[in-house]
Amino acid sequence: MTGLPVLYSFRRCPYAMRARMALRISGTECELREVKLADKPEAMLAASPKGTVPVLVLPGGDVIDESLAIMRWALGRDDPEGWLAGDDSGLIDLCDGPFKYHLDRYKYPDRYAGEAGHARTDHRGEGLAILSDLSFRLAGRHQLMGERRTLADIALFPFVRQFANTDRDWFDAQPIPDLQRWLDGHLASDLFLGVMDKVAPWKPGDAPVIWPG
Repeated sequence: MTGLPVLYSFRRCPYAMRARMALRISGTECELREVKLADKPEAMLAASPKGTVPVLVLPGGDVIDESLAIMRWALGRDDPEGWLAGDDSGLIDLCDGPFKYHLDRYKYPDRYAGEAGHARTDHRGEGLAILSDLSFRLAGRHQLMGERRTLADIALFPFVRQFANTDRDWFDAQPIPDLQRWLDGHLASDLFLGVMDKVAPWKPGDAPVIWPG
């Protein structure tokens, strides 16, 4: 036992990405347990039966199993860049609600083949409309809330990345230059690169992986 919080994560999950970025910027050290989604650890399911990442198990046994709650918990411990000043519920709800709805149906059309009324390109267009509004917001400023990155930027960024990567050539050709600039800046940031190291899936009995290392 390390006495540290235990973080169950999956490297490519956007929810887990934003939680890891907040934990890292706050300087919170964890025992990282990378999850194989096809074979979820029993210890994670015992802590959070819903079976989704991220899951943070605190040393006292309390469990935080929502990404935004993990972000706010970490930043409540230490918020060196003042991210909580940009905890904009309207932007975050837009991302986690309508944008995520269209993103899923654009990226994974086979999962929603039984739904009537919208083609894959329709969902791509709806997602682009939301991103166009964000690009307009970013005109003349570096980040969504002003000149410095805040919680809103980090909460939205992994999902915009996922949308862009679905068809990067198409995305790069769209007339959203300020949003594209913003995305490229976050992709190149030390913070993002620092939470994307590959870690082998955790198994009971493995030596603890102390993160950030």
